[in-house]
Amino acid sequence: MKRNNYIDWDTYFMGVAILSSMRSKDPNTQVGACIVNTKKRIVGIGYNGFPYGCDDDVFPWENNDDFLGSKYPYVVHAEPNAILNSSCSLEDTSIYVTLFPCHECVKLIIQSGIREIIYLSDKYEGTESDLAAKKMLDAAKIRYRKMDAFTITLEGHTND
Repeated sequence: MKRNNYIDWDTYFMGVAILSSMRSKDPNTQVGACIVNTKKRIVGIGYNGFPYGCDDDVFPWENNDDFLGSKYPYVVHAEPNAILNSSCSLEDTSIYVTLFPCHECVKLIIQSGIREIIYLSDKYEGTESDLAAKKMLDAAKIRYRKMDAFTITLEGHTND
């Protein structure tokens, strides 16, 4: 008889996104993304960080008003990294993200063919970026839904 306390697909894929976010070196905000096709296969993973060749010990991690002295002009968000890390068509896929995407990432999500966004946090809800993002998603008929917070435990897990 099979065990029945296994996690559902949403929890599994969001867990992968959370694990990916742990690779981010950003001291303030760690974001992870996991793109999944209709066959429940992971086709892209990403997290926020600097582009290849940009030394993360040289570029700034600050989030201040000095544009060139802050991380903002340099960091690649988790969603574009996941899109760029994919080697297949993203038509009709879903993206699991730990933080609701900004308006710039939403443009890439729409253009890539992703049809659904599942997210954990919407800490920028109501900001201009958030309003623009949701306006574009609604116009493009891209579904988005918030997942309830969850805890993954190793209780009952065996390595046998």
